[in-house]
Amino acid sequence: MSATRPGRCELCGRHVDRLTRHHLVPRTRHSNRRNKRDFDRTDVTHRIAWLCRPCHDHVHAVFTEKTLEREYNTLQRLREDPAIKRFVRWIAEKPSDFRPPMGRRMKGRR
Repeated sequence: MSATRPGRCELCGRHVDRLTRHHLVPRTRHSNRRNKRDFDRTDVTHRIAWLCRPCHDHVHAVFTEKTLEREYNTLQRLREDPAIKRFVRWIAEKPSDFRPPMGRRMKGRR
């Protein structure tokens, strides 16, 4: 969870030209009543992971915003999920400019 941009994707560890900010507590859930009860406002807005585009897309393909907010709101929890682990192992060996096709990953959102 880094406020400053690291040199590598925080999931797969690849060096890429451009990293994206992944809000570990999704912005669409910031005004949620449970969110307001469970998280400090500063924590919600600053809980960021820097991810490469393929990892970021995969996280959002696997989980709903509600699931991300409630169960996968830390980088450690994301890393522990079997679907994320499998993807990270696979993408880590690809070149930095590799972009996987989107079609197959969309089934099975949790």
